[in-house]
Amino acid sequence: MKPKLIIGIVAIVGFTSLLMYNFGESISTYTTFEGAQERSTAHIPGVWDEEKGAEFSLETKRFTFYMKDEDGVSRKVVYPKPKPNNFEEADQLVVIGEMRGDVFYANEMLMKCPSKYNDTDPGQFVDASQG
Repeated sequence: MKPKLIIGIVAIVGFTSLLMYNFGESISTYTTFEGAQERSTAHIPGVWDEEKGAEFSLETKRFTFYMKDEDGVSRKVVYPKPKPNNFEEADQLVVIGEMRGDVFYANEMLMKCPSKYNDTDPGQFVDASQG
């Protein structure tokens, strides 16, 4: 074989291996706080633990709160941004980040807020086709 062909094949195999490795590292699944201990990045769905409160530090510019995961385990969550406007109204939270000890450091936070259409009574609508 020609040396250029061998170098090309090795480069393609190396590049493909690197892509597969990086893709595997970036995949994050939904888990609990316990499961997040074993992963570099995790998505944890849960609800705000209102009993333990929440606070924003002007000094560190971090929003800190406690969240209960799907197993009911409550852990401290540190979010490096201000508290989202609709945080208190959220039905469910999903924090994305990593566990360090007993504290979860979130890079991102998603909120599922209640839909304004869910509480609508279908009987209150009038059929527009009837005159």
